[in-house]
Amino acid sequence: MNPQHLIELFALFLVVGFLLCSACVTQTKTNNDKVNVSPSQSFTKFTVPGTEGPLKISIGGMTGEYPVFINNIYVGVVSAEKPIAMRMLADNYTVKVCCGKICKHENVSIKFGKQQTVDVSEQFKKDLGSSEPTARIISYHKNGDQIIIDVEFLNPTTETLAMAADISIGYSYIEKINNQRGGNSAQGQLFANVNPCDRIIQTLTLNLVSGSNYIYDAPTVTLLT
Repeated sequence: MNPQHLIELFALFLVVGFLLCSACVTQTKTNNDKVNVSPSQSFTKFTVPGTEGPLKISIGGMTGEYPVFINNIYVGVVSAEKPIAMRMLADNYTVKVCCGKICKHENVSIKFGKQQTVDVSEQFKKDLGSSEPTARIISYHKNGDQIIIDVEFLNPTTETLAMAADISIGYSYIEKINNQRGGNSAQGQLFANVNPCDRIIQTLTLNLVSGSNYIYDAPTVTLLT
């Protein structure tokens, strides 16, 4: 083979080699482009079965909307009409329901597939004596021709309330003029501004008809507004 043929053959090898290398580069770039366009194909989102359980938070017959915290994180408000229902990861939690400055706590353990219910209304009732705004007679005594009555106003709601209570008492006595026993009644009214989930004691003094040997019934709250 003469030198001219060797030069032509070498040039042909160079051209073929260049074409083959170009094809490899193009194919590699194409494959890389495909990976970059849809990287999410390498990941799959999933949840592990058996890690969640239902939790219901209610407030019984309490009046108002009460803020709720789970592990000191605010999760919303609960009312008698709208309990809170959610799903929680299986674990131990502290549920806190607040009314004004008073907060009630209850520990709960969430387990898969087991309904857990938290209702702290009984705790509030134990402290406040009622689930509704109330005025009640807590003590009374006679002082001369007067009846001294202590009235407690209870506000188990989440709002400050201006409350008024009408108080009445029936009694009998010996009249000074004819020494006969007569009957009568005395009425009065008390007012109180009561903060959320708080209680206040107010005192009412009722004057009796002048006489002696008084016999009186227990005073009653005849109207609460």
